[in-house]
Amino acid sequence: MPNGLLIVVSGPAGSGKGTVLAELLGKNDGFCYSVSATTPRPGERDGVNYFFLTRAEFEKRIAEGRMLEHTEYVGNYYGTPRDYVDASLSSGRHVVLEIEVDGAAQVKRLFPSAVLVFLCPPDLRTLEARLRGRNTETEEVIARRLRKAKEEIARAAAYDYIIVNEDGGAAQAAQALLSVVQAEQLRAGRCADERIRAFLGA
Repeated sequence: MPNGLLIVVSGPAGSGKGTVLAELLGKNDGFCYSVSATTPRPGERDGVNYFFLTRAEFEKRIAEGRMLEHTEYVGNYYGTPRDYVDASLSSGRHVVLEIEVDGAAQVKRLFPSAVLVFLCPPDLRTLEARLRGRNTETEEVIARRLRKAKEEIARAAAYDYIIVNEDGGAAQAAQALLSVVQAEQLRAGRCADERIRAFLGA
């Protein structure tokens, strides 16, 4: 059985990442979400919300290169354990990792075969309308998110693929993401050795 692919998805708040990925994973059994690791927090279940690691264990894994990416926020570490990703990929499942652009760059350095996909809205006007439509954020927060979105979109060229999520287009964006995965599975650099051996009967 061929290994699965590590699919890294980034995009600004309001790009619809959660909706698109829910559409993709809800209709395709061969995908799974990567479960992140963090230092322990009350009220969450180990292996469901996060894998919990002590601060010392987290720092040990960082030093050993066993975290694909990590960050520290408000005194807690957050990151992606390589062991879990490797095991999932070896089982043939595609692992979806939803992270921001700095984390995606870390993953690409440590895991060059990862496929980086940037999900974006059609334009900033649409993004602003989506953020306002939530009715959960202040003007200050919306302005900060829009500034951050411009910074993130400016870095989209570093990704392998860019998918535009039109309003009401989550199903189409999910299908585009599935097409990316299918195309990547056929990339010669990934499958040539296996296909040639099969053809030659080796």
